[in-house]
Order: sequence, then C-alpha cells, then structure tokens
Amino acid sequence: MANQDVNLNRLAVFVALVDAGSFTAAAQRLDTTKSRVSQHLAALEKELGASLLVRSTRRMALTSAGAQFHADSVHILEQAHAAIARVGVQSAIPSGLLRITAAGDYGAAVVAPALTSFLRRYPQLKVDLVATDRVTDLIAEHFDLSIRVGWLRDSGLRAVRLTSFRQCLVASPAYLAEHGTPKRLDDLPRQRWIELSVLRSPLRWTFSAPDGKQRSVRVQSGVQANSALSVHAFVLAGAGMSVLPDYLVQGDVRAGRLVVLLPRHRLPDGGIFAVYPERQPSAKVRAFIEHMREFIAQAD
Repeated sequence: MANQDVNLNRLAVFVALVDAGSFTAAAQRLDTTKSRVSQHLAALEKELGASLLVRSTRRMALTSAGAQFHADSVHILEQAHAAIARVGVQSAIPSGLLRITAAGDYGAAVVAPALTSFLRRYPQLKVDLVATDRVTDLIAEHFDLSIRVGWLRDSGLRAVRLTSFRQCLVASPAYLAEHGTPKRLDDLPRQRWIELSVLRSPLRWTFSAPDGKQRSVRVQSGVQANSALSVHAFVLAGAGMSVLPDYLVQGDVRAGRLVVLLPRHRLPDGGIFAVYPERQPSAKVRAFIEHMREFIAQAD
C-alpha cells in the first residue's frame, strides 16, 4: 500500500532518471552522485510500495507501474512549473483585485483620487475601497492593504510611513461671529466642541507653545460624532469648533469657510501609513504604495 506522505522532490529525480536513461547521466543532470540518485529511487519505491524500474548491469527498464507513474509525474511537474511561473508573473505585474481599506476622511479626500489615477496607469486592475474609521482585521477580512491615519498600534503587520499631517484647530466664521474668537488656550473650555468619539481622548488636547512648553486643555462637548467627515460637516455648519487634519480642511481654509485658531500653538503631527499583512507584498500592493508616495508628493 502506498505511503500518503510521498516526498514530491523524488518525482523530479525519477523523471530525470528515466529521461536521462542511466544513473550516471541523471546524476550529471541533477549535479549529484549516482548513489544519491539510487537512494532517492529506492526511497520513492518504498514510499509507493511498488517497483518502478527493472535494473541490470547494462540497462534499466520501466515496469508497467513505473511507466504510468512516469507519465503522471511528468504531468505533475509541468503543472508545478506552470504554477510557479504564474506566481512569478503575478509578483512582477500588478493584476487582479486590489482590496484596500482606509480611514473614512482620508479615503474620501486622498485615497479615492489616488486610486483613480492608479487605475489609469494599470487599467487591468480592479479596486474595492472600504472607507471606515474602525481598525479592520486585514487577514480575517481579506484586505491587501490598509491606509491608516494617526499613530500605529503595535502589531505583527508590516507598515510603511507615507507622509505626515498637521492637526488644525478650526471653526467657521459664523460660529466665531456668534461665540467669539479664542485668543488663548484658557478660552477653549468655554467654547462649544464637536467631539470625535472614536478617539481615545476626544476632549483632552495637548498643545505645544512657541517656546516648546506643552499644555493639556480639557474642552466641553456640545456635539459628538463617530467620524471625522461628520465632525467636519458640523464645524462647517457652525455647530462648534474642533481639531481636524490639514488634508481635510486646507481647501476650506483657503476658501474662507474655516478659520485656523491659535496657530502659534501646535498639536502633535500624525502619520499616514500603508499597512499590509504579507512579508513579501504583491506587485499590486508595491505599485500602489509607490503611487501613493508620488500622488502625495505632487499634491504638496
């Protein structure tokens, strides 16, 4: 009875032996010794529980089982080589479906436009973008890549820093006209705050003064929302002030729809990271990471 745990490497030795016609020629082809080829054949016959070759001092011949097994082995090795070649092509050329997740605000403001130009470069690709402010499980949810914003938690994933962003304290002109413009950090607790509830500490902010000294300020929540896009909408509508990333508000600031407050007091910069689960990322992942870097650099 055949052993189910057959060493598949021995198939290649067996095929090379049959094709070469002798143990000496097979050993030369495989860059090994005659004794090693003989050992592989003996082990293969033992694993299969069948004789594959009949040997004499001058010649060798396939048994009926050996002839069938040789044909099957050639087919198996051809399939293996084809599979390896397909993986090689896939590792060199971006193809297939790129499934990517990104923070809701950054996904809409930056990742979606970047993916649009990326697809022009690689029209054979398909894209599935999932924009969400929750931290997704890349492996369990079958994502190729995540674009994460802020400060990374420790994990077994691989990460590449793409760029950084500045946190901006902003409010609308209408809100400031009604409630007054804060001149000092001490003024902030008296203002209406739009709270981003998914943050670890949404109502406590640490500012750095021009002299480098840091000061934490606790503010009062007037409205809370679970996404940066919703906070942005509330601030634009004049419901209160909040801290938002520069990539989300810079257009509004230039157009006068929002005002940056206390610009001499800075909040910590955050990072934009490409995070992926594979030790060796696929061609589509590598290509999009490089494209994101180019896209961000052009935007700056």
